[in-house]
Amino acid sequence: MSEAGKHGIAMPVAFRTLDLPEPVLQGIEAAGFTHCTPIQELTLPLILQGKDVAGQAQTGTGKTAAFLIGCFTRLLRTDRMTSPGTPRALIVAPTRELTVQIHEDARLLGQFTPLSILAVYGGIDYHRQRDALRQKVDIVVGTPGRLIDYLRQRVFSLKAVQVLVIDEADRMFDMGFIKDIRYILRRLPPYHARQSFLFSATLGYREMELAYEFMNNPVKVSATPEQLTVAQVEEILYHVAREEKLPLLLGLLKRERGERILIFANTRRAAQWLADRLTLYGYQSQAITGDLDQRKRLKVMKAFKEGELPILVATDVASRGLHVEGVTHVINYDVPQDPEDYVHRIGRTARAGASGKAITLADEGFVLALPDIETLIGHKIPVEWPAEELFLKTAPPSRAPERGDRRRRRHRPHPS
Repeated sequence: MSEAGKHGIAMPVAFRTLDLPEPVLQGIEAAGFTHCTPIQELTLPLILQGKDVAGQAQTGTGKTAAFLIGCFTRLLRTDRMTSPGTPRALIVAPTRELTVQIHEDARLLGQFTPLSILAVYGGIDYHRQRDALRQKVDIVVGTPGRLIDYLRQRVFSLKAVQVLVIDEADRMFDMGFIKDIRYILRRLPPYHARQSFLFSATLGYREMELAYEFMNNPVKVSATPEQLTVAQVEEILYHVAREEKLPLLLGLLKRERGERILIFANTRRAAQWLADRLTLYGYQSQAITGDLDQRKRLKVMKAFKEGELPILVATDVASRGLHVEGVTHVINYDVPQDPEDYVHRIGRTARAGASGKAITLADEGFVLALPDIETLIGHKIPVEWPAEELFLKTAPPSRAPERGDRRRRRHRPHPS
């Protein structure tokens, strides 16, 4: 396996200088892009040469556009026609939210091409998706579970796939999808008969083992070989007792006045508890957790993306695929227990060259995870000691109590 991307390139490459089909260039320009991001600059020349690529890149780096541009180009330059139920490209993503986001990006970038694109995932009309999949569809974007469901029913076939994309491969492992991925990959044409791309925030042994097994001598590319965290993110760490976390968070929200804030909790119960508390204190906030109804999840995410909801509280699993520009602050209300989650979390801010702030509250329950996080990112997170006035200990605005309020007040300050 060869390696690329050991050194950054000073001047960004203009898309017009690349050998791309005119309909693809028109879509890129319609989306407002003129120059490549580092991951696009490193991967697109390799992709255009027909090589397989295993790319390390965080969210917000332009990796989705990189593999979509490569996919469109490959399909447009192949004369093969699409038959009913036999898509020519397959993109696999770990979550419904990421599937929806990739589908939206594909429709934007591919709007001047004749290629048809279908998203396949759980939580919405099963029969409508099944019927659409039986038609002529060039590109299918889907989650592993729903794809396997339709494969087992022989709704569609993978025998004609020319391009394979596995996005966020590390999350596939973390969420227990690797057996499903292997089931899907074994039903594709042999690796030398297709072009394959794998992208991941980290490219460790398990991700590269998958690449070796199912790809054709992939080129390993890293847009950030030495630094996993984004340089434009200002990281701050507060050590705080568990019962003081909410008062400190309230003080930080008052001080920071962020326009779009993403707060992470480690459990579904904690995320919902925190969103409820912030609402009591007059902050417009909602939580997305793994058990939230899919239609409501999409509605909440749309409100956050469009700026109608300033604060979103999320768990790591529920936030996958949440690609939102303009997130000013990421707040780790709980220290993540998996070091890679820290990288994923703070990568939600400072996207596309913007600046952002990542604030972590470390209490006695989760602080032991810090050394592993700092080992992974290669530096100590700067510590600040909060002044007493930063702890906002006022009671929430008075209102008529609801039946559940007294029960909630008897709970400890932060559920685990």
